[in-house]
Amino acid sequence: MGREEQIEEREVLDSIFPDEITDISDTEYRITIKLNPPEDDHDAGANGDDDEIDREPPALILHVRYPEAYPDEAPILDLSGAGPSSYPWFSVSADKAQLLRGLEETVQENLGMAMVFTLVTAVTEAAEQLISERREGAARVREEALLEAEREENKKFHGDPVTPESFLRWREGFLREMEERRQREEDERLAELKKARVKEPVRLTGRQLWERGLVGKGDEGEGEGDDVDDDDVPTEQVEKLKVEA
Repeated sequence: MGREEQIEEREVLDSIFPDEITDISDTEYRITIKLNPPEDDHDAGANGDDDEIDREPPALILHVRYPEAYPDEAPILDLSGAGPSSYPWFSVSADKAQLLRGLEETVQENLGMAMVFTLVTAVTEAAEQLISERREGAARVREEALLEAEREENKKFHGDPVTPESFLRWREGFLREMEERRQREEDERLAELKKARVKEPVRLTGRQLWERGLVGKGDEGEGEGDDVDDDDVPTEQVEKLKVEA
């Protein structure tokens, strides 16, 4: 019963994949799967190359071998690469284990039924989903880098944004600067007032001292009407006399 179902499934698969299926033996074959990930606005290469849109989409090969009891027993599956492997968002060697684990649940759900076409569909969708997610992730990284560069450029024109914390720091520094300036101006004003109040003592001439009777009449040889010379005034008395103007 199992072998009859295997032959029947193989004939159906030949009509679905006429150019993609290759027999290895009566119970083993391989199917080449060409991936067709959805196009998006970020089809540039991993390094920003514009020719990524012309790159051939990746392909993989699903190896299938029937055990004697298939389809009541799970088929033996394997994956390998097909064609160039230099595709930026997908690598069969790196993604093989993840894709095969993803098929385990599909196999269990379809035991007792021909399942190879379902497995081909499942692995195709999973691989294309990986490519799509990686493209979107790379696009987000590029967009974030562009936004960050734009933010840095805008800082030249707008400066740092004002936050409550930065405003309080600015206010504290501003008030301290104003207080220091007020104190300097007050000190200067007091210095000017002190300078205005203190005047130099007025030093009288010898004649003025004599006329005011602050010194003697001079030597005996001098006449009463003679003018008193400034040099005849006793030095000690002049130095002691300080008169406010």
